[in-house]
Amino acid sequence: MKKYIFFLSMALISGCGGNKDTNSVSKKTLSSTKIEKDSTTPAEKGGYGFEKLAESLGYETYVWSEKDGTYFGDPRAKKGGTLHYIHSLFPRTMRILGQNSSQVINSRTIQALCYETLLGQHSATLEFVPGLASHWSIADDNLTFKFRINPDARWSDGMPVIADDIIATWDLRMDETILMPSDQLTFDKYERPVAESKYIVSIKSKKVNWRNFLYISTMAVHPNHILKDLDGTAFLEEYAFSMITGSGPYEIPENLIVNQESFTLVRRADYWNIDSPFSKYKYNFDKIKISVVKDNDALQFEKFKKGEQDIFTVNRARRWVEDTDFESTQKGWIKKQRVFSEKPAGTSGYFFNMRKWPFDDKRVRYAFCYLYNREKMNKEMYYNEYGMMNSLYAGTVYENSNNNPFHYNPEKAIELLKEAGYSTRNNDGWRVHNESNRVLAFELDLPKTYEYMATPVQQMLKEYGLNMQIKFVDYNTMIKNVNERNFTIAYLGYSGLVYPNPETSYRSILADQNDNNNVWGFKSDRVDILLDEYDICFDQDRRIEIIREIDGIVANVHPTAWATVRNYIRTMWWDKFGY
Repeated sequence: MKKYIFFLSMALISGCGGNKDTNSVSKKTLSSTKIEKDSTTPAEKGGYGFEKLAESLGYETYVWSEKDGTYFGDPRAKKGGTLHYIHSLFPRTMRILGQNSSQVINSRTIQALCYETLLGQHSATLEFVPGLASHWSIADDNLTFKFRINPDARWSDGMPVIADDIIATWDLRMDETILMPSDQLTFDKYERPVAESKYIVSIKSKKVNWRNFLYISTMAVHPNHILKDLDGTAFLEEYAFSMITGSGPYEIPENLIVNQESFTLVRRADYWNIDSPFSKYKYNFDKIKISVVKDNDALQFEKFKKGEQDIFTVNRARRWVEDTDFESTQKGWIKKQRVFSEKPAGTSGYFFNMRKWPFDDKRVRYAFCYLYNREKMNKEMYYNEYGMMNSLYAGTVYENSNNNPFHYNPEKAIELLKEAGYSTRNNDGWRVHNESNRVLAFELDLPKTYEYMATPVQQMLKEYGLNMQIKFVDYNTMIKNVNERNFTIAYLGYSGLVYPNPETSYRSILADQNDNNNVWGFKSDRVDILLDEYDICFDQDRRIEIIREIDGIVANVHPTAWATVRNYIRTMWWDKFGY
């Protein structure tokens, strides 16, 4: 589930490490990793001295100022120590791209700390800032982009980052054998990148798209000197549970990956960008150990209280209200706080597989939603901590205010079920179809830790003759079934994006393919047309209108029985970070 990783991400990146375990930093000898500075590539080709020529060549960069220090770490933070965190699942793969790599832990933790992109974005202004590339250029036609890779950039094995690495990464993402069709959908918008020189790469878009620069500049990069010997299939196999070389501030040594138990990120003392003002006060922990307690939220919490993990996100309202006032919090050893943000909340709820009976019938989907009494659950179970989610973009400017809120209405649900042919019940009380005599029964596979959310809904449906059978499986099994479209209904969540990208979830071409975010089988000619317009629209006001219309269409089809929403996280941590 893509849930509430923001605070953890900030802790991993910017937290104060303390002075313990300082010998645990990955300290490769300089003789084995350091490569002499490139004195042969001329400045105009991207070599040293390019900075003096950049503006005259049409390039730009972000100029650091003192006010930026607020957003890129804290000089008072000490480096060292180990951060212990417990997660509810082990990654289905250690890769950050290809099949099974779409979980939040892959993108928000492994990718963010072990790999890098050409550019980053300022956390407050969203302006582009240097990453692997120090400078960039956008042609007047908005089709061609050029990036100057920093000659100091190095992979963790000491090899320089060069233009060929960008090409190899694009090639890999376009390889259909990585079994990630949304990547081909995204990166097919570009022609194959071209190495203008060792450090300058150009990428030409096939069509104008306001997001093209964003997506190519924030594409995580892999090394050509490894990828050149692999096709997509070999890449999937070779790096299922080991790490391809990265350029980021951390690495995960293979001997610190214990399958299904834990993995440990180790800070690199030889990180190429360690002295940059954008990173020098971040990445402070020597080690970040992520252990796994599968599908047992209560055990995770007990381990946190015993000091076996340093930070805990409280997802259950009841626990936050009733169970967080104990000796360690009373004495101030553990801190707790709601952390509000403007980060889009994303979506969560019961995802219907519209390819299969019974949720291929819109009336059955609607009936489910009218029987799903979210307001009652919020009042009786969640202490009114939440609002109702009625949009893909709840609480943002993109939300369509005309969406049906689906307030609890059993009379309307019964009316719809009768229209769909389920007007009678059998001797067991279950609704049966008038013609086929098929019982309105379906199976919900979900982890045991979600039981408290699902069983009340099961009882709500049972009262009106719908038989939702709950089968407990671990999270990875559930996701595997969803990705293979081997499910009828699933409780899932998608994290929100600052810039909406409905294409990879609602483009019709993805509906009948596995391993992508269109898990419902959603198809709409109108949405496809709007997506095409959205791509080429540089007017933000019009983009808002487009997304609102898409939101309204999706809400009308209603492939998801949306749950609840909040714009904050509830977090607790041991008071050892100086926060």
